[in-house]
Amino acid sequence: MPINTQTIGYRDGDTELTGLLAWDASRDYQRPGILVVHGGAGLDDHAKGRARRLAEFGFVVFACDMYGNGVAGNRERVMARIMELRNDPAKLCQRARAGIDALASQPQVDGRIAAVGYCFGGMTVLELARGGIDLAGVISVHGSLGTSRPAQPGLVKAKILVCHGALDPHVPMTHVSAFVEEMNRAGADWQLIVYGGAVHGFTHEAGPFVPGVAYHAQSDARSAAAMQSFVVELFGWNANAG
Repeated sequence: MPINTQTIGYRDGDTELTGLLAWDASRDYQRPGILVVHGGAGLDDHAKGRARRLAEFGFVVFACDMYGNGVAGNRERVMARIMELRNDPAKLCQRARAGIDALASQPQVDGRIAAVGYCFGGMTVLELARGGIDLAGVISVHGSLGTSRPAQPGLVKAKILVCHGALDPHVPMTHVSAFVEEMNRAGADWQLIVYGGAVHGFTHEAGPFVPGVAYHAQSDARSAAAMQSFVVELFGWNANAG
């Protein structure tokens, strides 16, 4: 299955960004798009690899850049950008919307879009949902669940799937309980899957090797299957069936 990739430059105001578009070149018809939002390290091999995997299912996938050119790979700049965006949900969502716009402009996309985020990216896609963005759905994989801007009743339009590690020390069960209460108050259409034995970053095969972060193959496979089922439900369309 030939997966094409293309580096795409785009902007959020004065900030220059560079993302990766991935699609199955053998499919000559329009289909849904999926935005992939990277983890804390920036647009790395993990995010690009996840984009390619999703493209293998037939979706048009754009791994966006939340930091801007020249940030990823520089720990000081990365940490500064994370804090800047985390502390300003409106700016965080605006930056992600720039990626959505870049994806939506691709001629292969039929107008239907979902978003999936890992770690920092999981937090990002949940903030998009809280802000009422009109996406088909969002998926947070080992992402932060806390927020300074709780979802308001009736505002959440996107369906939500959260894949969480039961032993995640960075997102403890108190945060999970608060998230459940928040989503119930908001009247959102949400799902939460908790994976036993998994800590933070359970899809990251190559690290980072820091306390509380570890790859967990079983949870990686199970969350991938849950994601696939979720997007089929969102779009009413099985990419593998055409």
